[in-house]
Amino acid sequence: MIARRPVAFHTLDVFTDTAFGGNPLAVVLDAGALTGEQMQRIAGEFNLSETAFVSPPERGGTHRVRIFTPQDEMPFAGHPTIGTALLLSELDPAAGARLVFEEGVGPVPVEVRREGGAAFAELQAAQKVEVRPAPVEADELAALLSLAPADIAADAPGLTAASCGVPFLFVPLASAGALGRARVDVARWKAALSGTWSPHLFLYVFMDGRQGSLIRARMFAPSLGIPEDPATGGAVTALAAHFAELEPNRPARQWMVMQGVEMGRPSALRARIERRADGSTAVFVGGTAVRMSQGELWL
Repeated sequence: MIARRPVAFHTLDVFTDTAFGGNPLAVVLDAGALTGEQMQRIAGEFNLSETAFVSPPERGGTHRVRIFTPQDEMPFAGHPTIGTALLLSELDPAAGARLVFEEGVGPVPVEVRREGGAAFAELQAAQKVEVRPAPVEADELAALLSLAPADIAADAPGLTAASCGVPFLFVPLASAGALGRARVDVARWKAALSGTWSPHLFLYVFMDGRQGSLIRARMFAPSLGIPEDPATGGAVTALAAHFAELEPNRPARQWMVMQGVEMGRPSALRARIERRADGSTAVFVGGTAVRMSQGELWL
């Protein structure tokens, strides 16, 4: 019999304080001896939207964290970063309140603190936002989302592609009803968006007006093997950074983004921005998580 060794893992529901809500995450610890190919196969075995692999740091951070979807490695993602930080903090309280994860985008600072009796983790974007024009027109986008053209919001900020490490196509909708009706026509999506810089669709609607702070959202990423995602911290990071560019005179701003409602896995992501004295903008996204299981992989 071939000798195998155990590798510890944990699962969490992230961006929620309730079991079976939020976005499920698997975290594999002591992953330094695993190859990228093994990590990809393990992510496929878990078949969650993302799996995080933790290993010793290489570039001055506290940990190296690699993130995989069932089909590909990601340079950055929000719910694996938040969930991994909360897990490590709980397993080793001596690790401290401030972690720095070495991810594909660079060092990602994460602060863990107590809020209302619960552990709350907040990441800071490692990259400045990059914004590009939408690769499709509104009418074409409405068709591939099984919506009418009038369902796409006509006022600012309009269709935009943006990235703080992973590009998303941000689609403002006119109503919560349109958000609920949206369905991706995969054939149309392949023809219009597959292979573009921003193939992942993040649909959102302001629930309290354009200048408000409450947003409902959905995210579809067929190219990553994710038909729909319950919570997408990487997208919310880029969206907050983009909003910050549209309002350069506001010293601070925050939003609550509710996602996953249509999937029966409601998630709450808190985003905020701060203007620094040097004129730069810091972008933060945070949330809570619930530990669900632990075990061993035999490799």
